[in-house]
Parts: sequence; C-alpha cells; structure tokens
Amino acid sequence: MSHLGSTDMPLRVAIVGSGPSAFYAADALMHSGTTVAVAMFDRLPTPYGLVRAGVAPDHPKIKSVIKVFDRIAAAPGYSFWGNVRIGTDLTVNELRRFFDVVVFAYGAEKDRALHIPGEDLPGSCTATEFVGWYNGHPDYRDRTFDLTAETAVVIGQGNVALDVCRILAKPVDELAHTDIAAHALEALASSRIRYIHLIGRRGPAQTKFTAAELKELLTIPDCRVVIDPEYMQLDSISEQELALPENAHARANMEILRKIGDSHPSTAQKQIHIHFLKSPVALLGTTRLEGVRLEKNRLEGEPMKLRAVGRGIYQDIPCGLLFRSVGYRGTEMPQVPFDHSRGVIPNRDGRVVDNGTPVVGFYTCGWIKRGPQGVIGTNKPDAAETVKCIVEDLPRLSPCEARDDELLHTLLRERGVRVVSFDDWRRIDAAEMERGRAAGKPREKFTRIEEMLAVLEKA
Repeated sequence: MSHLGSTDMPLRVAIVGSGPSAFYAADALMHSGTTVAVAMFDRLPTPYGLVRAGVAPDHPKIKSVIKVFDRIAAAPGYSFWGNVRIGTDLTVNELRRFFDVVVFAYGAEKDRALHIPGEDLPGSCTATEFVGWYNGHPDYRDRTFDLTAETAVVIGQGNVALDVCRILAKPVDELAHTDIAAHALEALASSRIRYIHLIGRRGPAQTKFTAAELKELLTIPDCRVVIDPEYMQLDSISEQELALPENAHARANMEILRKIGDSHPSTAQKQIHIHFLKSPVALLGTTRLEGVRLEKNRLEGEPMKLRAVGRGIYQDIPCGLLFRSVGYRGTEMPQVPFDHSRGVIPNRDGRVVDNGTPVVGFYTCGWIKRGPQGVIGTNKPDAAETVKCIVEDLPRLSPCEARDDELLHTLLRERGVRVVSFDDWRRIDAAEMERGRAAGKPREKFTRIEEMLAVLEKA
C-alpha cells in the first residue's frame, strides 16, 4: 500500500524562499531516507537569497557556497519556481492543495527601527536598502543615497554594519572588479564621504562582529581606523564575561580592537571611528538629516546579559547620511501564524504552532524560524532539526489534494505569472556572466525583473 514518502507517493514539499536555509532544508529532505519532490518558491527570478543579494561584493569566497546549492538543485526531485509571490500570486492555502508539506524559509528582510525622533528624515536610511542597492537587488534598484556629505554614521556593530563601513571607505578601484552593481559603482566613484562613525550601544567586549570581518577594516588602503583608548578600559563584569570559555569570539575581537589604534597614519584620506557605549536618541535636522545625538551608556547586569543604560550625557555628531543596522525582523505571511513581538513564525523545533497547537503540514526554518542570528552555516543544523520533525510527523500527514505540477503551472499561467525554472535561471546566470566579462567583472547583474525575463523571452 502506498504511503507518503514512498516511491509510489513521494512526499511533496513546497519550500517558500530560496536562501541558505531553504537549500539546506531541501538537502536534508533528500537525504532523509524519504522519497521527496521538493519545489522551491521565490518571488524573484533568482535563487540564493542573501548569498546573492546580501553578501558584500568583495567577499567572493563566502558566495562560493552557491556551488553547494547548485549541486542540491541538480538532484532528482528538485524544482525551482522563481518569480512566484506566495501570498499574492498564490495563497498559502492554495499552495497547500498541491503539497503535503509547506516549509517557510523566507528569512527576515525588514530592518528594526530605532524608534527615535527624526528617524524618517531624508538621509536616514537602513543598511538593508544600501546593501540591496549595491548588490543589485531589484527592490532597491531605484534607491538613491546622498554621498556628497563628508560624514556618515552607521548604527550597529554586527557584520552588516562593517560591510557598510567598508564599502563606503574602500577605493572604487578595489570594487571595480567585483560583482557590485554598475549603478552603485558609478555613485560611489563620486562619493565625498571621508569620515565614517560606527556606533555601538554596548562595549568592545560585546561586539557581534566576526574577527575575520573586523580584521578587514585594517586592510582598507588609505583609511585610518580610530578607537578612543578610553573605550578599551573594561569594567569588571565585562572582564569576567570576556574570560568565559564560550566567549572565544569576543576575545578574538578584543585582540584586534586593541591593535586598531596604529592601523594607518593620520594622513589617510578616509577615517573610520569606532564608538562604544553610545546610543542614538535623536536624529537632528529640519528638512533633512544634519546630525545624530548620542547618549553615553554604562553597562549593568551579569556576564553575557549586560545591558546598556543611559547616563544622561550627550554628544552630537554632524552627518549627512546615516545607516541603521540594528537587526532584522521577519514579515507576516497571510494565512500563517505570526509572532509580531519577535518577528518570527511561532514554532517548536520547526513545527509551526498556532496558540501552542501545531499546524499540520506547516514547518519553518532559517531566520523566520529563529530570528536573525548566526552565519550562513548556522542554517544547516537548523534546517536539519526542522526536517527531522517532518519525517517524525509523516504518519500523521494527509496527502494533498492535487499532486500534479502541471496543474499548478496552468493555474499560474492563467494568472499571468511567468514561472522561472532553474534552467531558466541558468540562462539568466550565463547572460550576467557574459555581461561581466565585457566589463572585466565576474558578473554584471540584471537589476530589474523585466530585464531578467527579457533574457528568457529572447532565448
């Protein structure tokens, strides 16, 4: 007798999203001992999520994980459904008609707000906008950033904040042979920004950078990195925190931070000033951003749970451009439970729950499951945990109503949706690389969806 997951009745799984967590989930499913058919959906015609649109252009080694994803996509039973917006082109309930299981892996793409006066002034931007802009993401193609001011401020002390600082500070010649978007390269070539202030609310022992990213600041040509020695005098609780065995990453960061003062001569054309124990309390200006007001902090609490508390002492930094990089949150998907306070889909070990009760057939992985934490590789065990739940739940799952991909293709065609397959993506990929060769770059991305679809129509 056929059962879900058998050769006669493969488990049909829809994965919403096509970033690292989605591919790792697909891989875990294919190696689960269960016969599966995995359909991966993305609203863009391009796969890979933040590996394509979030990793900095001068970090090609990080993007090499795409080779792993391509091997997964080549496995029997995998299909890519690009240019399909779940929740708009196809509702989640409609998707459930065609698949036994739905895995939500669409990440957390909304920036957290500062919730301070002046945050909406022109010149106040999100790191996500800037990163998407220089990486050629269609959502941000038409964003503009005023690079005529001498001073920019970046709020946050994670790797994305470092990426923003590095791209602003690096000579354009060093970016010209990366896959940075052409429109961004052109704008950065005329940038007048010389001073970049990186602001963190806690101390140097609590930074979220990875040591490798932090070291890169020291390799930017003609750029001086500055830290006030006062910041490096740790309080006793931070010293205790730093000594904990599980805090090796913080010790590595501290070692680099202590060396930074002598990184480059004071005659450097650009400067990155790293501030600690300061929080933005207001953005200044009337018709546009003119500065940021910071409050100096002290730390309270116990090791690994230290929080920043304002001291009532303020400092203003004049600036014409500000990026906030203080974390991300997921967005709600219609017909799917959502935890608005945390910005995630509520779940237990990857099983979606509604008021504590599991929603049969619904699962989640990646940032929309756990929040924006970890690096690319963190998604692999996270996805494996979710797939383990799916396999355990097989006896309780009911076969979906429609088990024919062609019926779904027909429905989408009737709605005017041009589904982009993985073979279609390969054509877009080849065209981008050809454009890149002509420009002396690894690729020149298409930055508009209509441009991508035009490649397919031409083919």
